[in-house]
Amino acid sequence: MNYETARKFLIAQTKPTEKNPDGLLMYMQRGKPPIPGQITSILLALKSVYGELQDAPTLDKELVCALYTLSIKTQQLFTAGQKAGVEWPPLFKEDLLRIMIAVENIFFGKRQTSQS
Repeated sequence: MNYETARKFLIAQTKPTEKNPDGLLMYMQRGKPPIPGQITSILLALKSVYGELQDAPTLDKELVCALYTLSIKTQQLFTAGQKAGVEWPPLFKEDLLRIMIAVENIFFGKRQTSQS
């Protein structure tokens, strides 16, 4: 996945577009799990963005907003869903942690693991 495709895909996961009305955030707001392959696609897009921007001195605001939302808002929706009785898929919490770590990598320009 090239950078521009990855960028557009990540932004679409946080706000609906004509081509992608069902991004991750919209699913989670409805108390629904991600569609099969959605998390994998998000992680691949994050890897592409990281590869392109790891040494960039600045990031564009629309992308930063999407990254922040994928990192923080999904965690909040997960917790709220749990409290409301939503049964999220097994390992979904870990998937969201991987997304958060990938976003941190982009923001800080370095590779981190869940142990860092």
